[in-house]
Amino acid sequence: MELNSSLQKLGAYQPRKSEKSAETLDHGIALLRTKAYLRQGSEGWEELEKVTLAALDQGNIEVADQCLQIISDKFPDSPRVDCLTGIRLEVTESPEVALKFYDELLEAEPSKAAIWRRKSSVLRRMGKIDQAVTELSTMLDTYYTDVEGWLELADIYASCQQYTHALQSLSHALLLAPQNPFHFLQFADTAYLASDIPLSLKMYLQVVDMTDDDDDDVAPIDQIPTGITLRAWFGVKLCTKRLLTDSKSQHASASHTPAPDPDTLNKLDELSGERLKTAHLNSSPLKEEKEFIEALSSMIH
Repeated sequence: MELNSSLQKLGAYQPRKSEKSAETLDHGIALLRTKAYLRQGSEGWEELEKVTLAALDQGNIEVADQCLQIISDKFPDSPRVDCLTGIRLEVTESPEVALKFYDELLEAEPSKAAIWRRKSSVLRRMGKIDQAVTELSTMLDTYYTDVEGWLELADIYASCQQYTHALQSLSHALLLAPQNPFHFLQFADTAYLASDIPLSLKMYLQVVDMTDDDDDDVAPIDQIPTGITLRAWFGVKLCTKRLLTDSKSQHASASHTPAPDPDTLNKLDELSGERLKTAHLNSSPLKEEKEFIEALSSMIH
């Protein structure tokens, strides 16, 4: 894993007691017992880092500290160790203790973008939204290319219903990572919340274009949409219904994005309905996916 990519993920980390982290912790305990990470090169140390986070997720501080000590001994001056240490403090100590740790790191070395994001995350959880925004904005003024920083800033604005600012932040993320359809999906969702339905529709269609299978042996209309493509088609359906039933939606684009003509809207509405029907009729037996598909199917019946 590249250093910058790893630091971005650590900077954006949020604790979650998920089934996946429980499985990672179980695997990690065996990894520690056999010391197999020593035989895996760089991948072994990355695994140990994941185990540290999984242990913190699950509240197993003993295993987290054991992993952190091993990593710290191997890489004593690593910025990733600084991030892991800070996350450990966030989980086990008061927010003030974590903030003090991050402030000391930034005073010594202001160029640690991941530490700026961790500090902002702590401030946000404390309810100090203005300060969190200030910290992120200050960091992004210097480290413009930090995509995760822009996404975090957009999420903070969206949580405060400041959707215009959120869209501005997401625009930077799209410029920096134009190949990532998840960023376009987040932009489309935010534009929908901002009631800029023409812009939202345009972005949902962009996600579809980026994620539809290009297999020449299967016509697009015969493919079964899944994952992010399915989510984008659902967004298309929401937008076409709004635009077809509420004429004001066609003219309420703060971005001045023109809505498609009525004939095109009807075709898109019909096509998105067919795509959702296809997904519904071919839905997986997995409980979570079935529940999601059933929610989507309510849009087409």
